[in-house]
Amino acid sequence: MLLRILAFAIGVTLTFLTVRSIIRTFVLPRSAADWLTRKIFRTSRKIFDLALKIRGADTYEVIDGTMAYYAPVTLLTVPIVSLALIDIAFTLIFWAAGVKDWWEAFSLSGSSLVTLGFVPAETIPQRMIAVTEAGLALIMVAVLVAYLPSMYASFQRREATVSLLEVRAGNPPWCVTMIIRYSRIRGLEQLDEEWPGFEVWFTEIEESHTSLAALVFFRSPKPTRSWVTTAGTILDCAALRASTLDMPREPTAELCIRAGFLALRSIADFFRIPYDPNPKPTDPISISREEFDDAYDQLVEAGVPVKPDRNQCWRDFAGWRVNYDTVLLTLANLTIAPIAPWTSDRGPIKEVQWFTAPHPDDTL
Repeated sequence: MLLRILAFAIGVTLTFLTVRSIIRTFVLPRSAADWLTRKIFRTSRKIFDLALKIRGADTYEVIDGTMAYYAPVTLLTVPIVSLALIDIAFTLIFWAAGVKDWWEAFSLSGSSLVTLGFVPAETIPQRMIAVTEAGLALIMVAVLVAYLPSMYASFQRREATVSLLEVRAGNPPWCVTMIIRYSRIRGLEQLDEEWPGFEVWFTEIEESHTSLAALVFFRSPKPTRSWVTTAGTILDCAALRASTLDMPREPTAELCIRAGFLALRSIADFFRIPYDPNPKPTDPISISREEFDDAYDQLVEAGVPVKPDRNQCWRDFAGWRVNYDTVLLTLANLTIAPIAPWTSDRGPIKEVQWFTAPHPDDTL
């Protein structure tokens, strides 16, 4: 009797934890890291990393083609694992409710889970348990069906801006290219009209990529595009606009920078990526002075009006960049973003440690 009571308690606890995991992953409209989803994504990432080694991925096209399956496959694995845990949990509950042996309890649980009814429940308590399990399974499937359209709608909104940036900033995108193209084609005044739209994009990124965290790993349709390199290009362009271009001050550009680094920090918080929330303007950044001077010279050669005090321009640019430098580079490594100037060309992919580092949510 004591063993059956213990089995019932374990089964109910496992059911609660699994259902909570589904709610936190697919339903809760806020950032909520979940132990089960995190373990599944971490394990899947190790498998995909191993597949890259076995395959001998020596070009980015091979890496991108392989990792394009990572988020979709792992996301579909989450409900499969969850249903398996529900099956195990109700096996314990059925055995506690009087089913004679474990195999019969497992068969009854599986029959109830898939709602086929090929193993009938004999007693009223067992029938009530079977109905409960079948109801949970149907709800979990319904949640997944409702989740996917919402996620892909967010993905399409994100990728619309990513695609448009290729027209404006080249491929791979770079902030200097974007400024020069606006200067030659539309006029720099038209550049200032883009900041409110980019600010909205960052706001949507912050909401969707923390409440639907799998979106972080969904790759763009083209291997050379990435939402991370797009974010970095927009932020660097706004930082150059605020620090270097010899034009009247534009508050919307500075607001865009703030919206951008707050969005990236929110995503970094979800993945427990460390960063300094209050950096000093004089703190070091990954962009060297030589790289900035080269960009400054290219702007001058293209006829873009720049402020004459190059040293002050560098200090102001670094003061803006320091707010998002660390999180931008780490997210680029985490997502294995394509190489783009000043964003994903700063360090090796292997530096990302989120999937192997211990995490508070890994414990029950």
